[in-house]
Amino acid sequence: MPSDHAPAELLSALGKLLGEVTTATLRYETPGAAEARSTQAAVADQLSDYVIPRLVQLDAPLLTVVGGSTGAGKSTLVNSLVGSRVTESGVLRPTTRSPVLVHHPDDAHWFQPDRILPDLPRTDRPSNDVNALRLAPSTGVPRGLAILDAPDVDSIDAGNRAIATQLLAAADLWLFVTSAARYADQVPWDYLRRASERSTSVAVVLDRTSEGDVVEVRGHLARMMTSRGLSDSPLFTVPESGVDPDGLIPAAAVAPIRNWLHELAADPAGRQAVVFKTLDGAVRHTVMRAHDVADEMEEQVEAVRDLTDDVLETYDEAITVVARQISDGSLLSGQVLTRWQEFVGTGELLRSVEEKVSRIRSRFLDGVTGKRTRDAEVAQAVSAAVQALVVENAEFAAEATSRGWLDTSTGRPVLEATRGLDRASHDIRTRVERIAHDWQAEVTELVRTRTADKRLTSNVLALGVGGLSVAVMVL
Repeated sequence: MPSDHAPAELLSALGKLLGEVTTATLRYETPGAAEARSTQAAVADQLSDYVIPRLVQLDAPLLTVVGGSTGAGKSTLVNSLVGSRVTESGVLRPTTRSPVLVHHPDDAHWFQPDRILPDLPRTDRPSNDVNALRLAPSTGVPRGLAILDAPDVDSIDAGNRAIATQLLAAADLWLFVTSAARYADQVPWDYLRRASERSTSVAVVLDRTSEGDVVEVRGHLARMMTSRGLSDSPLFTVPESGVDPDGLIPAAAVAPIRNWLHELAADPAGRQAVVFKTLDGAVRHTVMRAHDVADEMEEQVEAVRDLTDDVLETYDEAITVVARQISDGSLLSGQVLTRWQEFVGTGELLRSVEEKVSRIRSRFLDGVTGKRTRDAEVAQAVSAAVQALVVENAEFAAEATSRGWLDTSTGRPVLEATRGLDRASHDIRTRVERIAHDWQAEVTELVRTRTADKRLTSNVLALGVGGLSVAVMVL
């Protein structure tokens, strides 16, 4: 592996994975959707915030993120390690301010917006924007090392917790700070468990511990670390002590941590070993979690298939009803029956076969001059009946489908988010009217084509195109 960046094949594969994960659409509320969306965001953040930027710049400074419990003294520890006040410690909780990244002035180019944590805007002054990354150059940090003071992982402020999680996921090394009063809290250990799962390099600092408690607490903490897969992680202790006028812990109290970090910064091979360990774990863990997103995508596809099957089944039933009622004579009632009887009359249709050509010519001229004929009234009644039948069953199918969806965790949110799904399409009447008109036009054209045959009897021809067309429609 080159010293400055990873192989192009690996970068290409991870870039493609980022694209696939980012564009995956988990829009349906399946049982595992919420967790999968969280995993999707975490995978995308891990790839874009840390894995890909770090693989592109393997020789960048070691990013050490200082995180931990509320009131553990993280900011005071950072200031003491640097030797000056570069970050403000807060007495009030939660403290809302920008996370602070301290680096050597000569390493400033490594932390430009297009590098690590690219979605966080940069600032060079104190800010209350928790989503901005404040860059603080200091010669108190050696070249090859950067220290990032992150918000509390157990902050009562959701924004602080979210940015803390994002920053810790972008770390080459976690410097996890806790205290004698907080070291057994569940939330910090949840973070440490995640670090262990993805083989992140971790060092733990037991801060603010009285001399009388240090042996007992340190021993218990060490056993907890061992049981959670962190037996190889360094454990430092900072005794409880006062601070100087600048708010710094005595140099001797933080010397072991400071010396260890400076030695890492001065040792390219050691620094690279830390980075590679974290990167290897991050890549493996990210790829495995991407499988969880893919599995949820399959669940989403299955959920959509179930919803679609409900729609198809309900509408197939509606189509069957329409087809049956059109073909079994059910429509020959109401206006259709009335108009048909008027058209047939007391033998009018049959008598018309035997009437003189002048009578037929007269009726034909009535149609040409705009007078309403009985066959036109029958055709209109048939069309209206077909339209009513289709619209009624379309409305019924939409309502039945929505009732079925309301009983499912997947369909209910779709109905709530999209108004009108419990009704037929707004243009259903217009569309059915057009279909009925086109059908009648086809029937009329068919009759017109057939009646052009000279071999047809005069009796058939005497009915006229309109009369024959209506008869065919009714049949």
